[in-house]
Amino acid sequence: MKNTKTERLILGAAFLSAGVAFLTTLGIVLSLVGEAGRFFSLYNPADFFFGTNWSPQSAAYGDGRGAFGAVPVLTGTLLITAIALSVALPIGVLSALYLSEYAHPRARNILKPLLEVLAGIPTVVYGYFAVTTISPLIKQFGANFGLDVSSESALAAGLTMGIMIIPYVSSLSDDVFSALPQTLRDGSYALGALKTETCLRVIIPAAAPGLISAFILAFSRAIGETMIVLMAAGLSANLTLNPLESVTTFTVQISGLLTGDQEFDSPKTLSAFALGFVLFLTTLTLNAISVHIIRKYRNRYD
Repeated sequence: MKNTKTERLILGAAFLSAGVAFLTTLGIVLSLVGEAGRFFSLYNPADFFFGTNWSPQSAAYGDGRGAFGAVPVLTGTLLITAIALSVALPIGVLSALYLSEYAHPRARNILKPLLEVLAGIPTVVYGYFAVTTISPLIKQFGANFGLDVSSESALAAGLTMGIMIIPYVSSLSDDVFSALPQTLRDGSYALGALKTETCLRVIIPAAAPGLISAFILAFSRAIGETMIVLMAAGLSANLTLNPLESVTTFTVQISGLLTGDQEFDSPKTLSAFALGFVLFLTTLTLNAISVHIIRKYRNRYD
């Protein structure tokens, strides 16, 4: 009887926890969709999704036409995220591969904690690092080649963000590599394959589902970062693919639009929810694609 009561209590607590998580997620989605719907009732969705001018501050002095084109914000977000991932993914995966397959146990016990220390550094510290170190170095390097580099650039923000994301990718990838059965390695070595060939043709393909999960986490971490972009890339909504120019992102604009006393009846404030809605759809779509890819590779390697 006692065990039955305990089981019921545990089941009830688990059900309650799941219900709270579900209701919280549902509330967030409904509030986001509701406020975004209010914005689109005041402003043409086509102008928002395909417009090339983002200046919500100027909308307060006019009718707001042409002031909420989200293309520059989307372009800046993807540009900085692409730069960050181009740094974090190869370095993170290769460092995890070294720790899992090549490093001596003593070296691994020292290097892995040191690498994971980067994950505990506050993002504002990374922002200061970008402003005081990365940005001046990029500006000086560009000046040596006659390039006009902005003091706030997408490249500085992307590189700094990539450094910040490395421990996330490395830690997850290392766990994935370590979880693979040793029989995969032994079978490859028995066929005469070298360690490098085993890593490239056996370990990495077998770890593909876990690596994709690490990549998705890195993307979500990069696309949701605010402080580094605010300090290193600025607030200018420039429609450009030049990494040496200043750009802005969804999260920076959302934080700026919702800072201070705001009226939630104006398109300017409601546009922050529209940006959040687009960010939500982007992340949701990417997660759906990743789940499909993971299932495909699991069916292949299980």
